[in-house]
Amino acid sequence: MHTSAHTVLYDPDGLIEAELPPDREPYECLIKAVLAWTGEDTITARDLEQIALQLTGHARAVASDVRCRADQLPKSNGPKALADVILREAELQLSVKLEGTVHCVQNRARTVRALYERLDRLTESALPAR
Repeated sequence: MHTSAHTVLYDPDGLIEAELPPDREPYECLIKAVLAWTGEDTITARDLEQIALQLTGHARAVASDVRCRADQLPKSNGPKALADVILREAELQLSVKLEGTVHCVQNRARTVRALYERLDRLTESALPAR
């Protein structure tokens, strides 16, 4: 007999995730700290890998939000084209193998920052003019 306390949700369209925006503030603080690193800190390679993993997961969540917003725009729309460029660049950055280095973590942080900037611009352009 097998008992489990876990429930598996079937959500192929990502609707549950779409209703839960990621908590942005802790990641913005992490990005700011990571990008401020100038030399070799006392952070271990394993800790750097964990930070890179956190940033990678968050980047994928923000990229999904950017994609959803961009998909709501007409095909010949300038902001949609810019979003497509940022999403392609993000995918390239996220496809690079994770390493336990400051350089790798900083690249992931820059990717998340670029995605947030594009998400903000898409959100602003979707607001009605006053």
